[in-house]
Amino acid sequence: MIKRHFFLVAAAVVLGLMIVAAVLRVAFAEDEGGGGPGGPGGPGGGRGQAVSEAVVALRPFSDQIDVLGVARGRRSVNITSATSELVTAVLFQDGQRVGAGAPLVRLQAGEEEASIIQARANLAQAQREYERFSTLAERGVAPRVSVEDALTAVETARATLTAAQARQGDRVIRAPFAGVLGLSTVTAGTLISPGAVITTLDDVSVIRVDFPVPERYLSVLREGLPITATADAYGDDSFAGRIALIDTRINETTRAVTARAEFPNPGGRIRPGMLMRVGIQEGQRQSPAVPESAVQYEGEGAFVYRIAPGENGSTAQRVEVQPGAVEGGFVEIVSGLSANDRVVGSGLNRIQPNAPIRVAGAGGEGGRGTATRSAAPAAQGSAR
Repeated sequence: MIKRHFFLVAAAVVLGLMIVAAVLRVAFAEDEGGGGPGGPGGPGGGRGQAVSEAVVALRPFSDQIDVLGVARGRRSVNITSATSELVTAVLFQDGQRVGAGAPLVRLQAGEEEASIIQARANLAQAQREYERFSTLAERGVAPRVSVEDALTAVETARATLTAAQARQGDRVIRAPFAGVLGLSTVTAGTLISPGAVITTLDDVSVIRVDFPVPERYLSVLREGLPITATADAYGDDSFAGRIALIDTRINETTRAVTARAEFPNPGGRIRPGMLMRVGIQEGQRQSPAVPESAVQYEGEGAFVYRIAPGENGSTAQRVEVQPGAVEGGFVEIVSGLSANDRVVGSGLNRIQPNAPIRVAGAGGEGGRGTATRSAAPAAQGSAR
């Protein structure tokens, strides 16, 4: 009986000690998170949620018109034949860079070669007749008219030879300009027909991009205006160019004007047919800006938490702002903030309006951050 009472007393003592420990733990936690003036949040140290600080600073922002265009070579052509003929020799390789006038394909030209031989023989005969009649005319044996007829025959034979040589030249297809050849399936022995594509030829030293621009931006466009473009194949790599020409007419259906841009293409990175995203800069302006992480969007509005002085340290003051452009990881603030205002740089979803906060690294300053401390969170916001 005595042993049972002893165990009951011991259990009661252990239970009491556990209750006291729990009460002390709760009291100690409250003292740490929301203690009095001497706690971390008071004048001596700053209590509440730890946050990073960002300082509102003026940054350059640019108005940009973004449009789509298709890249084309400065000169591009499909190499075709004007006649139906058999290919006797292919004088190029796929992807070869050729100069203007380089022979590409030789077609069967037996008939033309025979015509040249015949024309040369006729020319030689006409020249002999002309020389004979000229000699006889000088001796007074042949009339002068015979000499003139012989000279006409020489000129006719010479023209016939020139025509035969031209027809033979048509049997050799040449590059009309310098460029890079594309792929081809034509080989010796292929019978080609008029209009059939033998290969492609592109001058890609300079790339042209035609793109439509809404007519309301017509005052912004001008020849020589610098522009940039990107392509999906190269990620964020940009290509610098300029507007070379603006069309004289506006499309009545789309109410857009077509502009042509030219981009240098060293290394041939841009290829004809590639989709290009063209950005036209309207101008630059200086505006207050904060990192993207400092702005919280709610419906059609947006807000930030400005770091404001409170009775026992710093508090998070909710401020409605009007955001503008987003560029380089920063958000333009059209209204609601001024330069040098201090705002919460990140972790906005864990903060309540007018709640006490403490700036990370501020020590006993009660959350008053310096420009040096604000640079790190600002850079962090830019990276996002």
